[in-house]
Amino acid sequence: MSLMLTLDFQYTTTMEKLWSALTDSSKLAKWVANIHTGEAMENDFKPVVGHRFQFRTQPNEWWDGIIEGEVLIVEAPNRLSYTWVSGGEQHTITWTLQQIGNGQVNLHLEQTGLSNDQALNGAKYGWSTWCGNLEQVVA
Repeated sequence: MSLMLTLDFQYTTTMEKLWSALTDSSKLAKWVANIHTGEAMENDFKPVVGHRFQFRTQPNEWWDGIIEGEVLIVEAPNRLSYTWVSGGEQHTITWTLQQIGNGQVNLHLEQTGLSNDQALNGAKYGWSTWCGNLEQVVA
């Protein structure tokens, strides 16, 4: 059985700034950081369907420090989807952006393919931390 994580975050920003933070590799490196060390995760992400990318950080005893992915959907500035392969599991990440008024944008995250509750809880913790960091990038 496959589990799914859904989270929503609201930011006071523009759709364009939020989209850029999700798709520009230098901005991604500012908010997608190693959960344990806070070190930025270098990446070669490009918002091009079919582009294969990696996020890289220092490995530890549980993980090789590499996340691999392939861009599946790019519908600027509304929707972005890619595979997310780490620790032997392949997930699909889909971001949906929606203007909600008063200068606010809702960012909806859907992550599918989680294998168990531990993976689900780890993903929830990771994305909640990262999306907290994202707030500083889009302010």
